[in-house]
Amino acid sequence: MKPLPRTIEWIGDLPGFVRLIDQTLLPTRLEYRECTSVEDIWEAIRSLRVRGAPAIGVAAAMGVVVGVQAHADAATFAARLKEVVDFLRTSRPTAVNLFWALERMEKAALAVRANLENVKRRLLQEALAIEAEDRRMCQAIGQVGAGLIKAGQGILTHCNAGSLATAGTGTALAVIYAAAEDGKIIHVFADETRPLLQGARLTAWELQQAGIDVTVICDSMAAQVMRDGKVQLVIVGADRIAANGDTANKIGTYGVALLARAHNIPFYVAAPSSTFDLALASGAEIPIEQRDPREVSEVLGQAVAPEGVRVYNPAFDVTPAELISGIITESGLIRPVNPATICACLARPAQA
Repeated sequence: MKPLPRTIEWIGDLPGFVRLIDQTLLPTRLEYRECTSVEDIWEAIRSLRVRGAPAIGVAAAMGVVVGVQAHADAATFAARLKEVVDFLRTSRPTAVNLFWALERMEKAALAVRANLENVKRRLLQEALAIEAEDRRMCQAIGQVGAGLIKAGQGILTHCNAGSLATAGTGTALAVIYAAAEDGKIIHVFADETRPLLQGARLTAWELQQAGIDVTVICDSMAAQVMRDGKVQLVIVGADRIAANGDTANKIGTYGVALLARAHNIPFYVAAPSSTFDLALASGAEIPIEQRDPREVSEVLGQAVAPEGVRVYNPAFDVTPAELISGIITESGLIRPVNPATICACLARPAQA
């Protein structure tokens, strides 16, 4: 498999900055954006220059360091740290990895009882640790899930849960990459994923870069492709998973799950343990981000709906646990999906 470009990384020491792929420009242009302020990171997350729950968590962690590294007053440092963290929390509401990473950064700062420079260095170490853990998580998820794929299968995926959504090879796509590394010849169908076309723009781009056979289909074609017998497995990512296994992912995922059930096709979710929010009993409690109506009424800046028409634009939907064949995590496969199996799996250490 061809090497994939690095989605996000910290450049330099202290002071340093974040360099990330501007995913709003793909697939026609591969350009990197340098984020030197917390406002830059907030904007990158909000505008989907960086996206995907794990990558958002890494970006937020690094954003904390960017936001506090120039602060020189020890007496007001705690207030500045809180200001930065609270600001980053407002960037996007659904991906729980964002909040998980920010909480981790706060705890890391509180654990250091030393001078200000040592606190900053500890924050940088924690952000880099989150990034490194994400890369290992991707590899482990790939190893856990690769055995679910048989040579010659067609696999459908929705949105982008690959290297562009993480610091490593992805979650759902990590499984596909691992299967390819095992020598299995597979074919991927990538839903275009309206309204922002992450499947067509991002998933197809990175699979093509990696040398994986991929076909883009409109979202409305998934049922026909399944009925034609071209798909034997569905694998998607996740932005938040409730304690009962209900899973929030990119809008349209719920419909894919219903189609998979109707055609007797296994539907798997691939996600790290950091995506689980055990404080939420069910998916009904997951906050769903509402985004700019122009994402629906326009395509690439061109109007495709009448001016002034009402638009409903939720960024995510929730797939009930009963539609999910299993959840692939770095600690193993959760199957069947219920509160007991989730707790048991999350209590296990990650696979080496």
